[in-house]
Amino acid sequence: MPKTLKCALRTLHEEIAGFRFDYPLMQVPEAGPKESLHYYLYKYSKTPPDRSVIRLDSNGIAQEWGRVTGVVYRPAVVAMRGLANLGHYLRGGNQAHLNVFLNQINWLEQYAVIRPDGAVVWPNCFDFEDPPIRLKAPWVSANVQGFVISALVRGWRITRRPRLLELLKGSARVFELDCDRNGIRVQAEGHVAYTETPGLAAPGIMDGFMRSLLGLHDLYVETSDPKVYELFMQGVEGLRYFLPRWDYRKKWSLYANNSYLCPPAYHCLNRMLLTVLARLTGDSSFAEYAEAWDPTRLSGLDRAEVYLAFLLTKNACRLKYRTWRQKTTMDTTEFRNSYLYSSLPITTETQ
Repeated sequence: MPKTLKCALRTLHEEIAGFRFDYPLMQVPEAGPKESLHYYLYKYSKTPPDRSVIRLDSNGIAQEWGRVTGVVYRPAVVAMRGLANLGHYLRGGNQAHLNVFLNQINWLEQYAVIRPDGAVVWPNCFDFEDPPIRLKAPWVSANVQGFVISALVRGWRITRRPRLLELLKGSARVFELDCDRNGIRVQAEGHVAYTETPGLAAPGIMDGFMRSLLGLHDLYVETSDPKVYELFMQGVEGLRYFLPRWDYRKKWSLYANNSYLCPPAYHCLNRMLLTVLARLTGDSSFAEYAEAWDPTRLSGLDRAEVYLAFLLTKNACRLKYRTWRQKTTMDTTEFRNSYLYSSLPITTETQ
């Protein structure tokens, strides 16, 4: 059986037979203050996936395998692995978990790119296709930027290494720049969104947008920079305005501009991130949507509706863009630690 067909069948099996309405993710109320090392979310138990997409290189740095990308370094995945292990350390006190966190921080410190426009970024160094967008390496992402900022803030609080603070001070610049200027800012209908995939119209992907807001919040708490606070509040106002676009009948969240209903893990993530932002901002509309999206509120008929709507919309999206035709690309990690970052533009193509 061809490898691509095998992957497709396995994915369909996971979506059909493995659909669950719960997910082991919790919010962490201790996160937020300047003296805290906690991140806002914590995965309290492992899920049993049919396959793992995470790989570790010889130095213990997280990589991710994708059917189209192959094995690549994703700075967001490195930050995620670091923050997860920091959470384990804070709960269990195992020094090995702290060492894993610090190892990921060291890699992120070395991987950072200081651009001529003053922006400090952690680019994705591989081509990526997320219909209708094709991204050419290297490209920046609000999801990456927010995740890495949150990780480095906690790395700075532990190590007090001046270089980390220096990088953090330039990390908000990319939020000021529109996508056509190699930034992650999208302005639409008089509001601002920070995009996970440059070139995608607002509001884009919800969880990546919210991750970026948490990064900005951490950065403001650490630096007290009023410009960072302004960027944060612009994003909060944009999130409030666009929030109805991600809503499915006050029951579930939608992925990327009404493409399809979110898989359970993404939906849980959206709900938890929204709950955290409701706590940080005091915005009641965030809390109302998060409560409406709580799966425990769904009746049996509601659950059947969500499940069938997910399968129908997800596969309709696949058919529309013929995603099975996507070709595997070569890894582009040769871009890493190269001065080419400072001169290569971010290229997006709309299908």
